[in-house]
Amino acid sequence: MPTSVHAMKTAETAAIPGQKHYLTRGTGAYRRASVALFLSGFSTFSLLYCVQPLLPIFSQQFSVSPAESSLSLSLSTGFLAVAIVCAAAVSEGLGRRSLMSISLVGAALLTIATAFAPNWHLLLVIRALQGLVLGGVPAVAMAYLAEEIDPRGLGATMGLYVGGTAFGGMSGRVLTGIFAEYLTWRPALFLIGAIGLAAAIGFIALLPPSRNFVRRPGFDPRFHAKAWLGHLSNPALPFLFAIAFLAMGSFVTIYNYAGFRLVAPPYGLNQTELGLIFTVYLFGIGASSIGGLLGDRIGHFSVLLFGLALTAVGSALTLFASLPTIILGIIVLTTGFFMSHSIASGLVGRLAHGTKGHASSLYMLAYYVGSSLMGSAGGWFFAVEGWAAVVIFTLVLLALAFVSACFAQHLARRKA
Repeated sequence: MPTSVHAMKTAETAAIPGQKHYLTRGTGAYRRASVALFLSGFSTFSLLYCVQPLLPIFSQQFSVSPAESSLSLSLSTGFLAVAIVCAAAVSEGLGRRSLMSISLVGAALLTIATAFAPNWHLLLVIRALQGLVLGGVPAVAMAYLAEEIDPRGLGATMGLYVGGTAFGGMSGRVLTGIFAEYLTWRPALFLIGAIGLAAAIGFIALLPPSRNFVRRPGFDPRFHAKAWLGHLSNPALPFLFAIAFLAMGSFVTIYNYAGFRLVAPPYGLNQTELGLIFTVYLFGIGASSIGGLLGDRIGHFSVLLFGLALTAVGSALTLFASLPTIILGIIVLTTGFFMSHSIASGLVGRLAHGTKGHASSLYMLAYYVGSSLMGSAGGWFFAVEGWAAVVIFTLVLLALAFVSACFAQHLARRKA
């Protein structure tokens, strides 16, 4: 074996005690980690959001209101938010890779089980359990990236992971809509679960073991409480957590209730047409990667503020009656949101001091609590005052997120 090749393989596998050994671009380990984390994001979000295009079907078949039908998603995201906090603590002893693998396989199997739920209440129970199981992925994946990837390229890699979440969110929605149109909703969920299981197997086969992670055997409540309180006392981080809550709440609200608007007159879209609208998630994939690269080059907070403003513009565009303009608004909204999310999640890893898994768990807790609470609250606005009230609700949330970003930027600069 040539000396240069031997040196490259040694650099991929041999860690020097007491020294950080990052995955860097150009190595096989880096490429495998990138594909694996993309698969984890894809699987997590396709399984989580596959029910979103089915909300009008659930409302009709189970005789529940739009807000009640949204519980099939809100319960998952709500329990996932709680599980994320616990998952960060569990991963300190079990390990990042092991916990993510268990979570992905379990969530895929529960999605398959959802297809066989005989009634509405059992369906909700299974979806809640799925949220609990999925909690082992998002915060831990972000912690893995922050620990294992060279900090000089973390923004781009985080953007790629968030791009995987965008692709998963799109695929889950689009494929479920198409499958439900031709096969009904039960086979649709079964097939989505099978795809998620295949992605989980690919993740397990590809992800390199952690090399900078230090295992903490046992469970020490004082250690974890101290870690979480330490991050909450970091001046800038609580504002980033607020951005996660507010931006995700506004984003999910638009996606939850746009379907109810578009299947009704004068639009009358069928499930396939409604599902195809979610292909605009492709713009989120590009925005995540581009946002991360721009943040590394021109400043993360500048890109964050721009992304939030873009999200608000997209939300406002959906007020128009023209279907092409509504779709354009969803495109702009999706682009701005994923740009903001990739930057904000990366900033958490940069600004946190130690125990990055705990910091990520707080960010994801806020992210999914926002999805759960605001996503369901939007249904009340839709039922009482229609789509205009939904848009006003989301614009208020985004204005608060913009102000939070300004405070976070000021505090981070002052500390630096």
